[in-house]
Order: sequence, then structure tokens, then C-alpha cells
Amino acid sequence: MTVHAPLIDSHCHLNYEGLVERQQDVLANARAAGITGFLNISTREREWRDIVATAEREPDVWATVGIHPHEADKHADLGRQVLLDATNHERVIGIGESGLDYYYDKSDRAVQRDLFRMHIGVARETRLPIVIHTRDAEEDTIEILRDEMEKGAFPALIHCFTASADFGRKVLELGLTISLSGIVTFKNAREIQEFVPEIPPERLLVETDSPFLAPVPHRGKTCEPAFVRHTAEFVAELRGQPVEEIAAITSANFFNLFTKAEAPS
Repeated sequence: MTVHAPLIDSHCHLNYEGLVERQQDVLANARAAGITGFLNISTREREWRDIVATAEREPDVWATVGIHPHEADKHADLGRQVLLDATNHERVIGIGESGLDYYYDKSDRAVQRDLFRMHIGVARETRLPIVIHTRDAEEDTIEILRDEMEKGAFPALIHCFTASADFGRKVLELGLTISLSGIVTFKNAREIQEFVPEIPPERLLVETDSPFLAPVPHRGKTCEPAFVRHTAEFVAELRGQPVEEIAAITSANFFNLFTKAEAPS
């Protein structure tokens, strides 16, 4: 029997179509592959109850609450207090995912920016990390992050990093963590691959974003949290480190960032 170094999938959507129908099998597959923790991410308010319920049921699953930029128009009137109250649950350890998406432009950009700032404010008050989605919006994302940091620091990470190396350096300067998904394994991800060794070890996480973005050798299939191991192995190779070291580093980073989560004893 192969013994795997423990890993954490820092971003997955266990309640999304493709995984939720066989959620128990998906979790069993991942645990068998040595995945010891899962952060189940929300994207709209109506998901919060089910996502939190999964975390209540599974001791190695945690939850976030937040609004994805695609859903911003539908949540333009979401009160700050509603989000703040939702963070009180013991299994909610993060805010988001939130941010800006100018690639699909599914919501008004001004509404996206306003909601993003609101999420940051809640992250600052609660000290729960905000999980940031950004696509084709590097300039506005940096501007907002810099402006909000001047109002007071807050914990944050860029999830599923697909931006430029310049953007990566700027968010690292602001103290953010960077999470790498299966995209880093794609042949056309050369710029991301070249940037990976620049990420300080204490600022690195790995994720699947499942059921999306399955890494090589599973590209094109429904992604599962178990596949985070392939991403970790690829990142280890890029950085010239043993995968066991990447697993240990990223697992420690997860609990150092998401301080409300309890590491297994």
C-alpha cells in the first residue's frame, strides 16, 4: 500500500454538480489519496446552508461564505451584516470566494467592486481570510487591495492563480498567499510555471477548484479533490523540492492562514 504525504485541498466545490451526487465517494477517494482536509467554497447565498451542512457532517471539511463576482448582480443588496452573521458558525473559516471577473463580465463591474470591498471589510473585522477570484482584472484588483490594506490589514489569498508574474509579485508584496490549481500543469501555463519558484514557501497553497480544472493527467475530466496530489507533485518538480516537503509546507500554511480551522492531532 502506498503511503502518501498528507495534503489539503484548499479550494473545492463539494456541493457542485459533478461532485455532490457522489460526495461520499469523492471524499473517500481523496482520503485514500492522503488528502486530510478540504475547504468547501461558496459562491452565492443560497448555497451557504448546504455547504456549511457538509462541513458539519464531515470533520475534515471546512466552509466559506461569500459571493462570487459572477453572482454580484443578484446580490447587489446583500447586507454586510448578513455576511458577517454567517461567519459566526464554527465551521466557517473563510470569506468568499469574492473578487473581480472582467473576462466573463457576468455582473456589473461597479457592483463587483463594491461587493469585493464589502467582503474585505468583513475579512478585516473577523480576521477570517478572504478567498479572492480575479480574472482579467489585475489593475482593479491591485488597486482595491492596496487601498483596503491602507485602511487596515486583512488576511487574504489569491485562489487558482492564473495572473501575470507582475501581479503575483504585487500581491506577495501586500502579504497575500497564492494558491495553485491544476492549471499550473497545463502546457500553455508557461508564465505561471516560471513564476512558481518565486513564491515564498510560507505563502504557497495548492487546490483543485474541483469539479473544474482537472490537472494533467486528468485534464478534461471532472476534477476531484484527490487530484490535488498531481498539482502538488508538479509544483514540487518546478520548485526542485520533494513532494513530501510541498505537502508539509502547504498543509502548515493552510492552518497558519485559516487559523479558525483546527489541525488534526
